[in-house]
Amino acid sequence: MMICFCATSSFAESYAVAKIAAPVLNSPEFGKVFGGRDGKTLKTDSCGQVREMEFIALPGTAFKIVGKSGSGQNTVYRVVTADYPAATGVSLYVDSRFLELRNDSPPPRKRALPSKQEIVSRMKAASGLSYVWGGNIRQGVSELFNFYYQEKFQGKDEKHLILAGLDCSGLLYETTNGWTPRNTSALIRFGDGVSVAGKSLKQITELLEPLDLIVWNGHVLIVLDKQTIIESRLECGKPGNGGVVISSLQQRLSSIIKTRQPVNEWPVGGKKKDLFVVRRWYPT
Repeated sequence: MMICFCATSSFAESYAVAKIAAPVLNSPEFGKVFGGRDGKTLKTDSCGQVREMEFIALPGTAFKIVGKSGSGQNTVYRVVTADYPAATGVSLYVDSRFLELRNDSPPPRKRALPSKQEIVSRMKAASGLSYVWGGNIRQGVSELFNFYYQEKFQGKDEKHLILAGLDCSGLLYETTNGWTPRNTSALIRFGDGVSVAGKSLKQITELLEPLDLIVWNGHVLIVLDKQTIIESRLECGKPGNGGVVISSLQQRLSSIIKTRQPVNEWPVGGKKKDLFVVRRWYPT
């Protein structure tokens, strides 16, 4: 079945706000992703990930509606939002049931940055959580059961179906109340660069402070203290396919330096596979 999106001129409302946590996909096929034909299935790849997932919009996230398909409970909106600038060629879609429509442009989502100590505490409490592609709410979105699935599930199956878990930038996004950018393509230039080019493992380790980011276009790790670092890693094929782990800062950085070169600023243009930067972003 082909889904046709009409222009916003065909209806009065052209804006919306997420009234609850709202999965945002790069596909309008919500029913195929969540529930499927049998009402029991989550569409995933061989690593157990929903590649249609972009992120989960927090309550209060403002959207501009640029297209619409369907009607009533089957309505899907094509949207844009300042909270998540989509990559070139990627469109964003939200099920209408997650949204409250507005006639006028709503204000940006209110953001409150927790203290450093609270962020670190939240991150430590996330250790052991599952890796979820596009995930940034550790408990998941329980409303998915009401909207798509035809029965309740238990334990791991339930958590998997409602996207309970975090990806790498989602860990940072959740623990900062959505104060930080949602993807690594923005995090590589977020805050201030720390001068690490040409420095040794020992020198870089001594420079790092809590909540500094070790980041490249594709992954981010967050410094907890002088000894430890935290990240959410996708490890396809391993039990659970990875998740949030705390490890030795020195050992993890040592493994990164074997394949990546530290630079002070991320170069302009294209993805670079052999570099990393350190960004210091928490306001002083």
